[in-house]
Amino acid sequence: MLFEALFFQLGYNATLVTFGATLLGVAAGVTGSFLFFRKRALVSDAISHATLPGVALAFIVMVALGFDGRSLPGLLIGSAISAAAGLFAVQWLASRTRLTEDAAIGAVLSVFFGFGIVLLTVIQTMSSGRQAGLESFLLGSTAGMLYADAILIAAGGALALLLVAIFRRPMMMVSFDPEFARASGINLDRTDLIMMGLVMGVTVIGLKIVGLILIVALLIIPPVAARFWSDRADRVVLIAGVLGGLAAWIGASASAVAPNLPTGPIIVLTAFALFAISMLFAPARGLLISAVNHRKFQRGLHIRQGLVSLAQGQPIYEPLTIRLLRTEGLARADGVPTENGIARASRVLRDEKRWETARADPALEMAAARYDGLTQIEDVLTSDQIAELDARIGGPKGLPA
Repeated sequence: MLFEALFFQLGYNATLVTFGATLLGVAAGVTGSFLFFRKRALVSDAISHATLPGVALAFIVMVALGFDGRSLPGLLIGSAISAAAGLFAVQWLASRTRLTEDAAIGAVLSVFFGFGIVLLTVIQTMSSGRQAGLESFLLGSTAGMLYADAILIAAGGALALLLVAIFRRPMMMVSFDPEFARASGINLDRTDLIMMGLVMGVTVIGLKIVGLILIVALLIIPPVAARFWSDRADRVVLIAGVLGGLAAWIGASASAVAPNLPTGPIIVLTAFALFAISMLFAPARGLLISAVNHRKFQRGLHIRQGLVSLAQGQPIYEPLTIRLLRTEGLARADGVPTENGIARASRVLRDEKRWETARADPALEMAAARYDGLTQIEDVLTSDQIAELDARIGGPKGLPA
């Protein structure tokens, strides 16, 4: 069943819901990347929690006017108004008072969410309005989603992606270098407003699928996971969109197979699984490759320090160093260097003297600061600079490293 859901074989409605959720995941990953770059991840938490009173008030108003209180467009409009009020409150408190932004976020988040819970309690006492099912906005649910609801969510996700493509350049500049962006003629306040508006839009359209409590995870986890795969901002945005879409696709498919399971938590757990895979196995910054590189660095450092000791005629007491020198064919079991070890030790000692001389030269001090114990001096200094160092040290010039 899960295989059929993943490949859109469970029927038209399930396919539409899964497609809409995937578009939402892509939009959330891409939009959340700019929050991640801007170091304003908690703002999305305040926006998401601020939607709850809007959902409840929209339900009450629609029931009072004789409409279906659970109409998704009406609920989303109410949540958007409430989220905008919450965002305005955070920015006003952070700019007009002595409160820091995180304190303002905490205050707005708790007050709006508490007010929303009170309103939900009031709604439960109402005798009309078909209030059952409103709790799905807390954790998300695709069970019973209508065709029009899925179309609305898919269209909202596509629109968010289009707006990100249009405003990508100014948002990227503001995220990394606000002063340069201002000097380039970019209006920082307007760009921040666009960025927050996109986050608010993704939050609102994601309420039905992920829920207001967990939408922040779909905005933040994919960019954080994508950061392990690349150092380039544009690639991080692209990878975050892929990871967000993948998490929403798998989560929505699983929810279609098991409708009793909440959709939001499944999507978030899938996103976390992708984050864990990225953290462990990413080729650029993953923990596994970092551990391998660290072990390789330690091994090279042991060999280099052992060669320095051999060149200076000092005994080696560290068993690991002797074992590594033996493995490389540079020394015997008793610590006596081989012919190859003597030649390598001479070159290593020459390099150490070069680095020591470079560190004492003010003109080369900055370059010499890059030495970590293994860096080849030819990777830092030019051949002329190395020849000058050799002339100061004395002895044969241009000795290969």
